[in-house]
Amino acid sequence: MSVARALSPESLTELTRALDLSGVFANGTLGGVLARASRLDLFGFLVIGIVSGLGGGILRDTLLQHGTPVALTDYTYLTVAIAGTLLTFLADLSRHTSGWAFTLLDASALSVWAVAGAQKTLAVGLGWLPAVLLGTITAVGGGAIRDLLLARTPSIFGGTPLYATVAVLVSVVLVVCSRLGAPTVGVLAGIAVGIALRLAAFHWGWRLPGSRDWRPGPVKGRGP
Repeated sequence: MSVARALSPESLTELTRALDLSGVFANGTLGGVLARASRLDLFGFLVIGIVSGLGGGILRDTLLQHGTPVALTDYTYLTVAIAGTLLTFLADLSRHTSGWAFTLLDASALSVWAVAGAQKTLAVGLGWLPAVLLGTITAVGGGAIRDLLLARTPSIFGGTPLYATVAVLVSVVLVVCSRLGAPTVGVLAGIAVGIALRLAAFHWGWRLPGSRDWRPGPVKGRGP
């Protein structure tokens, strides 16, 4: 039996937690970059970074109604979100936000949270549609709340290369592979597909139609 099929439920839970925490750190960092761009003080940094890092997961866990949101019971989540935020407070990373490294960080955070959210939804016994929905909410929820606090139009509403669409597709990949009995393959394939599609969308300016008069063409990315 392959490793992808042999993982126990406990091991899969630990893998999901690790992915969740990596997304928390990455999104805390992204939130800190935007806080610096808005010239906020340390408290502002922490608020934006923590909301960015924990918002999507708290929304997911609240909707699941399967106990208290993990971010409020496992202090590792808050610690990791603060660490990502303080990194950007101490080191000015804003000059790198237009580079491939930052775009890769954004793509990775989006993808790992989508698979983590979808996997956690399946783990509590819900079906494929809630898994896709909550995988997407996990991936984009914190960023949407962060953007609203910063008086920005949330990226999920368009005007930027594919964002929420990537989270939907990643969640679908995870669900399909889980139904086929290979959840670990779903995790790895979902992350790979998400990163590749997000990077391609940035490179070629892919976005969804905004009106009936829409024509394909390049779009300027606005960041996370």
